Amino acid sequence: MSDSNKASVTESKSDASKISEVKTWLASQFEAAGKEVPEFEYTHRSISHLYNLATLSQSKTHAANILANDFRLKATEYRAQAARIRELLENVGLAQESLPSNVVGSVQVLANVANLLNIRDTELSSYLVAMGDISLRKTGVEEKRAKAQKDSKILLDYTRKAIARLTYLKRTLAQLEDDVAPCEAQMENWKTNLAVMASKERQYLQQYSNYKAVLNRVGYTPEISHGVLVEMAEHRKELEKITKPIMDTLRSYQDLPPDKALAALAIEDKKRQYAAAEKYLGDVLQSALATSD
Repeated sequence: MSDSNKASVTESKSDASKISEVKTWLASQFEAAGKEVPEFEYTHRSISHLYNLATLSQSKTHAANILANDFRLKATEYRAQAARIRELLENVGLAQESLPSNVVGSVQVLANVANLLNIRDTELSSYLVAMGDISLRKTGVEEKRAKAQKDSKILLDYTRKAIARLTYLKRTLAQLEDDVAPCEAQMENWKTNLAVMASKERQYLQQYSNYKAVLNRVGYTPEISHGVLVEMAEHRKELEKITKPIMDTLRSYQDLPPDKALAALAIEDKKRQYAAAEKYLGDVLQSALATSD
């Protein structure tokens, strides 16, 4: 027999065993409820699901039975102990029926307090320990409450600050929204002015280029600056002051008698003075140009 056939036979036997256990479990459960098991189709999926439920139910039922048996055993022991204690109390004359009503009430109150404190006896030490434990718990609760109040106060303060900040942001947003239209108008004005300024810049650059071409055409050089021209004009004024008397003297010679020799000497002397003045002017100009360089 092949491995696949062996596996199918084993699986069939396993399904049959599960179906038997499931049927037994369903019958016991419905019988406990006073009903009959309904008819349904036993598929592999339904059998697997019901088998898991049956296994879980049986394990929990077994655990519940163990716990119930333990509780019944404890109840039996408690009843036996209560009977012994009742017998002892009756022997010493402290039966419940013979005690005053106020004593019975006090004992019941004491028992209720013991149950409330979760203690198993009525010893004073047990009550003191339980009260101390409750006091410690109360202190812990008060500390937690104080911390919670402090945290709540801090959170409330944060919330108030957040609300104030939100209000401020809303007010700022509203103001910004109101300023949008004027700002847009100003931006449009700036764009228009920028276009005009760009046009002016191109115009000025063109004029600068034209002026530069004119200066190049007339032979302008950077050495001929405004300061040099002003200095040359001042020297020219000084030379005019120097040559003016000479020119006045030359004009006065026009009224001299026609003595050719004296006139020639006078003219030669004035030519020498004029040449010296021209030489002085040339030296001054060369000195001014050299200083500007």
